[in-house]
Amino acid sequence: MAVKAKDVSKLREETGVGMMDCKKALEEAGGDFNKAVEILRKKGAKTAEKRAEREAKEGYIASYNHNGRIAVLLELNSETDFVARNDDFRKLANEIAMQVAAMNPKYLSSTDIPAEVLENEKKIEKEKLEKEGKPKEIIEKVIEGRIQKFFEEICLLNQPYIKDEKKKVEDLLNEARAKIGEKIEIGRFVRFEIGKETILGG
Repeated sequence: MAVKAKDVSKLREETGVGMMDCKKALEEAGGDFNKAVEILRKKGAKTAEKRAEREAKEGYIASYNHNGRIAVLLELNSETDFVARNDDFRKLANEIAMQVAAMNPKYLSSTDIPAEVLENEKKIEKEKLEKEGKPKEIIEKVIEGRIQKFFEEICLLNQPYIKDEKKKVEDLLNEARAKIGEKIEIGRFVRFEIGKETILGG
C-alpha cells in the first residue's frame, strides 16, 4: 500500500531510522504507525545481535550533576572514535547518565546481580505470597513476574526510560545501534549522592 510522506517523516523522527527503512516498515505494517515502530525495533534488535561479536573500545564519558547533590559519570562505548565524537552519540550518553541520576540503578543488567541477592529476593517474595495464602501452583509464576519488576527497579538496561516509559534503556541502545550502524554499549557508571552509598555499575 502507498504510505504518506508525513508518516514516513514522523516515523523517522521518532525512531532515528533511515527514510527507506521507515517506508518499508509502514508498508509492512499496512500503514499502522505503532506496528511500524515495533517492526523497526525488532529489526534493530536483530541487527544489534549480529554486531554483538564486534568490540566497542572507543567511547565517551558523560557527566551529569543534579543541584550539586547527585552526580553521575557514565562511559558509553562505540567501535570507532568517529562515532564517539558524534553529537547524537554524546547526547545518548548524557540521557543515560540522567537516567542513572533519577532512577538510581544498582546494576547494569540482570546478569550482574549476585546469585545470593537474587535468591534472597525470591525467598522474600515467596514468603509474602505464602502469607497471602496464594496456592502453591501459582506462586512460582507470580514470583517470576515480581522478579521482572525487581529487575526494572535495580538494573539500568531493564529500567523504563524516564522520558518515555514505553521504552526501556535497552531499547534506546538498540535504536542507536540501528541508526549509527555500530556496536554501542554501556561500559560502566558511578553515581554519587550526598550522604548515601556510592553506586558502581558495569
